[in-house]
Amino acid sequence: MSLNSALNAGVSGLMAHSSAMAVVADNISNVSTVGYKGAEADFSSMVTDGGVAGSYAAGGVRSAPRMTISKQGMLQVGTSQTDLGINGNGFFVTRSGTDADAPVSFTRAGAFRPDEDGNLRNTGGYYLQGWALDDNGEFLNTGGTNSLETVNITGLSGTASATTFLNAKINLQSTTPYHGGAPYVVGDLANGVKEPQFSRTFEVYDEQGNAHQLTMGFVKTSANMWQMEVYGDPAEINGSADGLLKSGQVIFNPDGSLDVASSDPALFTPINLTWANGAGSEPISLGLGSQDMTDGLTSYASASGLISSDSDGGLLGNLSSVEVSEDGIVSAIFEDGTAKAIYQLPVATFVNPDGLEPLNGNAYALSKDSGFAAINRPGELGGGSIAAGTLEASNVDLATEFTNMIKFQRAYGASSKIITTVDEMMQETSNMKR
Repeated sequence: MSLNSALNAGVSGLMAHSSAMAVVADNISNVSTVGYKGAEADFSSMVTDGGVAGSYAAGGVRSAPRMTISKQGMLQVGTSQTDLGINGNGFFVTRSGTDADAPVSFTRAGAFRPDEDGNLRNTGGYYLQGWALDDNGEFLNTGGTNSLETVNITGLSGTASATTFLNAKINLQSTTPYHGGAPYVVGDLANGVKEPQFSRTFEVYDEQGNAHQLTMGFVKTSANMWQMEVYGDPAEINGSADGLLKSGQVIFNPDGSLDVASSDPALFTPINLTWANGAGSEPISLGLGSQDMTDGLTSYASASGLISSDSDGGLLGNLSSVEVSEDGIVSAIFEDGTAKAIYQLPVATFVNPDGLEPLNGNAYALSKDSGFAAINRPGELGGGSIAAGTLEASNVDLATEFTNMIKFQRAYGASSKIITTVDEMMQETSNMKR
């Protein structure tokens, strides 16, 4: 009985340590695999009931490989801006195909490159998923993967984008005399009855990429008070005989900062217009400044003038490059220097990432042990940030694996010695019967 249990223990040792050697072999083979998560070979004892007092029945040992998916590898410099790493917890959300019903998987292997159709795919053949951004940079996070789509960085060249905002930082000289002549009437600047004491023309675009001009005109009507009009060419704007789009009073504080609360609220609402050429348009938000601040319109003694302005829209040229911010915003950069935010990348986190099910191509699938995925923007609810231009190296330590290999080899040899010895003892017992 005891010799049989010893033989079984030796066999279990061979099997357990051969399994451990397989873990080491897999780890060493993938030491250069981007985002690879190694396994560790743990062991647990097996106990059998001897059944007879004073005797001992060897149970043996079994191996229990354990994944180290939650252990992060070092981030190393990549060769492309679409090489992506995650600094912290979480996984990229991917699919095995570009179709919306393709199986979802999760990976840290961020060596993404555009395929022949411009879809970002990593070396394992998994397609990166993201939320498509609308013209206002917004997206819908339903908490699941249904609202995600494959990130595609082509198809934007030669397209157009309508203007959605116009920000202006303008100083209106405080020593300007009041506008003389007849009292101001709404539309006087747009129709040319009065000459503005200061004006500036800005270029905006419709959805076909056609340029149009909008003018901000000002006349001073009282101390710290100016009348402002926004107008364009009436031949280009439907429903406006004189091209007038906005009119109202701008009030300044005694220190020259903008008093939004006392100014006409209509000036701070978006401009809604339709173009006579039939091209589509977007509401244009006016950025004229904040309450009691100097980030927009101001009134100081220096000469009236445009300090700075900012707007979007226009005809997009050829795609030059792609940039990804640490909070996961994917932006297309065009040859003319303009940028357009096109996707928001999510990061998926799990209660037990080590419980994920490994897939071919260095990816993982949900399992009952991992729990459900929490999909949010990078940096939210425990998720890591995106590190563009980097790749996560394997988390395997080669020195440790060589040490384990020597240790398991010796244990395997010792187990085989047990089998040889027990076999000799059993043969001797058998010879005793002759």
